[in-house]
Amino acid sequence: MPKKKKALRKAEKGERITQVAAIPFRLNETGELEVMLVTSRGTRRFIVPKGWPMKGKSARHAALIEAREEAGVLGKALKKPAGTYCYWKRLSTGFINVEVTAYLIEVAEELAAWQEAGARQRAWLSPADAAMLIDEPELSTLVRNLTVAAFDQPEEALT
Repeated sequence: MPKKKKALRKAEKGERITQVAAIPFRLNETGELEVMLVTSRGTRRFIVPKGWPMKGKSARHAALIEAREEAGVLGKALKKPAGTYCYWKRLSTGFINVEVTAYLIEVAEELAAWQEAGARQRAWLSPADAAMLIDEPELSTLVRNLTVAAFDQPEEALT
């Protein structure tokens, strides 16, 4: 059964629906923080790469996979989540409320070709500029409040 159908059935039963997201980041040549946004396939709005949890994979590993598939970036997923946000996911039968755990991805490489390159655009932006382009209020706030200090995590990163 497709994951969307399972999610819809869970939502109809009142269960919490969860996803994982990646927030790719880098420091530019002047040492300022930048985050990468991608466009959604359907509405072409700016979002962060995200998807359903993956069986047998940790949430941060799934976020790393989403970053590669949707944004064409490789790097390290930091251990501690950047935060969570909720949004209304559009399905063919209606909307469901989804809680997303977002992980920071320290980008080491941008791929010239990747799985969803034909369906998405990507852009590097300051957190403030990225926040203005994001429609989901909670994600916008999460991105706007990112600082370089947030990335100083002593835990080992997942590559």
